[in-house]
Amino acid sequence: MTAPTANWSYPTAVKFGPGRIRELADHCKAVGMKKPLLVTDKALAALPITAQALDILDAAGLGRAVFSEVDPNPNEMNMEAGLKVYRAGGHDGVVCFGGGSALDLGKMVALMVDQKVSVWELEDIGDWWTRANPATIAPIIAVPTTAGTGSEVGRAGVLTNSATHKKKIIFHPKLLPAVTICDPELTVGMPKFITAGTGMDALAHCLEAYSSPFYHPMSQGIALEGMRLVFENLPKVYANPTDLEARAHMMSAAAMGAVAFQKGLGAIHSLSHPVGAVYGTHHGTTNAVVMPMVLDFNRHAIDGRIEQAAAYLGIKGGFDGFRAQVMDLRSELSIPENLTAMGVEASRLDELTEMALEDPSCGGNPVEMTRDNTRALYQACM
Repeated sequence: MTAPTANWSYPTAVKFGPGRIRELADHCKAVGMKKPLLVTDKALAALPITAQALDILDAAGLGRAVFSEVDPNPNEMNMEAGLKVYRAGGHDGVVCFGGGSALDLGKMVALMVDQKVSVWELEDIGDWWTRANPATIAPIIAVPTTAGTGSEVGRAGVLTNSATHKKKIIFHPKLLPAVTICDPELTVGMPKFITAGTGMDALAHCLEAYSSPFYHPMSQGIALEGMRLVFENLPKVYANPTDLEARAHMMSAAAMGAVAFQKGLGAIHSLSHPVGAVYGTHHGTTNAVVMPMVLDFNRHAIDGRIEQAAAYLGIKGGFDGFRAQVMDLRSELSIPENLTAMGVEASRLDELTEMALEDPSCGGNPVEMTRDNTRALYQACM
């Protein structure tokens, strides 16, 4: 047996803890920002936590510029609108503030400020990222206000092509934020369905990374502990949104999931991405809907591995016990039962299947995804 070979990358400076948002202006200045643009989403723009962040920037002489025309599944039109505001305002850095959509779109604005190539030419395929001019990528500070996507410690962003409805993963090493502020106080006001969906997104990241066949023992360990944090703390924050300790653990789990999925994602995400792009569903909630069916689909390849995870997590019954725990969690969080309940139409399953097979996540699934078994898997999710 030959020794394994792999390429690894681990995240950035993370300022973690309640009240750390007060350091925002100091970190902006430390990375050279004098006139940052805060990128957030439409819903967050009107909330007190956003006003607080802008007040902190303004008090330090950094202005209070904000761009919030960000859709739940952001696309290139959102990006172009953000770039127009960035250029017109003479900005010199981006503060990504919000959930996964705002973090991803903010990264795209920072990336595309002065590139000579299309954003679609920087998709996460091979060495396409080398097409970008790294010197023109603006500095990024990330401030997550949800605990799910983990984009605050990632080197990529997801952008939906508005013409094809396909989600594309855009990658560049310099998309890793220079500083991330994880302040659990910012997540307290999340609606319950967002708390549920984003938390299940973190679980999906950890579960798929853990199940992926690739060699990355550091990510493997992080994924396992991330699952434990979700199972123990997501019900707590759903029941009691002001439980700051549990909120902090969920923020950790979200970041851990994004670090772990360097090892790979799988069918949960390759099924979820097309549904989100076509129907505009919440990404984490869609992941939660298809999760049990994907577990069944992969069972013969991951049975032993999930049994080990169940033992670590204190779940009795091996694979079946683990699956039952997922089902109980879905029920507790009022996750829709299937894709039909989310509005997915059987008439579009062939189209969704083709999109799923084109999604890069399917390459990390423990069971090879084909046209026939992916179509059958979608049918099982209905």
